[in-house]
Amino acid sequence: MLKTDESPRWLVARGRISEAMNVLQKTRSTKEQAIAELNEIQGLLSEESHCKKFVLSDLKQPWIRRLLMLGIGLSITQQITGVNSIMFYGSQILVQSGFSTQAALIGNIGNGLISVLGAGLGLYMVGKIGRRSMLTAGLVGTTSCMLGIAIISNVMSTSALLPYLVLSLTVTFLAFQQSCVSPITWLMCSEIFPLRMRGTGMGLSVCFQWIGNFAVGFSFPILLSKFGLSSTFFVFVGLGICAILFIRLFMPETKDKTLEQLEEMFQEKAGETSVF
Repeated sequence: MLKTDESPRWLVARGRISEAMNVLQKTRSTKEQAIAELNEIQGLLSEESHCKKFVLSDLKQPWIRRLLMLGIGLSITQQITGVNSIMFYGSQILVQSGFSTQAALIGNIGNGLISVLGAGLGLYMVGKIGRRSMLTAGLVGTTSCMLGIAIISNVMSTSALLPYLVLSLTVTFLAFQQSCVSPITWLMCSEIFPLRMRGTGMGLSVCFQWIGNFAVGFSFPILLSKFGLSSTFFVFVGLGICAILFIRLFMPETKDKTLEQLEEMFQEKAGETSVF
């Protein structure tokens, strides 16, 4: 972090224009793009200097309510894929599918390894693919893996291949989750909120993310013991379908748009009833 540059918006807000320009030139393809974004930042900060800080009464504005709902929806979407059922209870899932306890603990190492590799892949892809498309692809992948686990654990319950198939599907699930779903969720949450409400917006979004985390972590072992592996994973399939529909119907594309452009876009949509 000692070598990390300050945010250009923070620098502009404190009058350190040349430093902000240097940061923008590091992260933009051309000097012209950096200058254009610097001008946008200065213009927006000039407008915001005459505005009061975000307060709860601002929720009367439709576009701000929509932003909060999108941020909260994104955070819940990340959790209802069932990622933490696998991260927290991966060993129990593998034991229930047929592995011995020792083999399940060893197999669960694969889940951790693929999570790290998947995150690296996500960092590489995020600048090349649209956020919305990448998130949709990740959700389709995670939901398909959950469907696969639900089906094979039902129709192959006595097969010696079952634990190996379940392990391969949990690893594949985490590859989709950690390369597409999780990084894009955090990135889009940071992109959609304007400066004056970013702290409140991100705070509420992350609060609901942890509520979702708690709900999944608390309910999964109960569902697993009461209904078994197959039925429990069918629940996540249903939730995954809901997550895909939410992203396709309501989430806008944020790639290649500055924070200022996004704020203007959301404000323009404020009076419309159609989806993005």
